[in-house]
Amino acid sequence: MSNLGKAGEDLAASYLAANGYNILVRNWRCSQGELDIVARQGETLVFIEVKARRSALCGTPAEAVNHYKQQRLRTLALSFINATGHSAPTYRFDVMALDLRENKIFLIKDAF
Repeated sequence: MSNLGKAGEDLAASYLAANGYNILVRNWRCSQGELDIVARQGETLVFIEVKARRSALCGTPAEAVNHYKQQRLRTLALSFINATGHSAPTYRFDVMALDLRENKIFLIKDAF
């Protein structure tokens, strides 16, 4: 993981914990890929994709979570549930978009 990625995920985890998320795991990996953060918020199991950018050359952080990435995250979430036994009455996908150039954090709940 790059320094940018680690810094972004550290910042995201701190923000989420301060806002009522109970972090279960960070950087969960399987043969299909990686989930950045898995947390609980109340009765909901939340899968959080963290995207950090230092410039707008490659678009905004949120734009990086395109349809292909969303499908991949859904597959990874199912693998996580099957592998760990974690379950919940509801599930959600959030995107944590970090603009490190302007020091802004955007949490997009139920992003897709």
